[in-house]
Amino acid sequence: MGEKQRNSRIMQAAEARSANKAPKPSRSTGLGRVIIAVYGILALAATVRAVYQIMSKFDEAPIAYSLSLVSGLIYILATFSLSSAKRGAWLVSLYAVAIELVGVIVVGILSLTHPEEFAHPSVWSGFGEGYGYIPLVLPIIGLWWLYRNRNERHA
Repeated sequence: MGEKQRNSRIMQAAEARSANKAPKPSRSTGLGRVIIAVYGILALAATVRAVYQIMSKFDEAPIAYSLSLVSGLIYILATFSLSSAKRGAWLVSLYAVAIELVGVIVVGILSLTHPEEFAHPSVWSGFGEGYGYIPLVLPIIGLWWLYRNRNERHA
């Protein structure tokens, strides 16, 4: 890299700081990194568990096992979209996390009002009680994090 290019970049950075236009940190730093890691762990746990249950004993609780697979796929989508800086990833994250929150609430209510349909627990049954209620709390934190880290286009 030439001296002129280096000086130019240094000057641009200094001007951006002085104009208070320094770039915002990415969604995948700090707390965002923790959120993404938890989504990744849930994605792996829910998907592997659901695939095993569907392959070995689907006839015992088809609704619960299918919902576990759906939740696992949503966690996978949320993990990748939250960690992506690509255009449109913020919106995909917003939809994935919002669908997750609605799913946890609806399945949580249904699992309490119709326990016969949920003979075996899914990730979202009982509002995620089998996973320490993380499936209920995580989308709330995720939506808050997305709101805080929206860019001007989504404001």
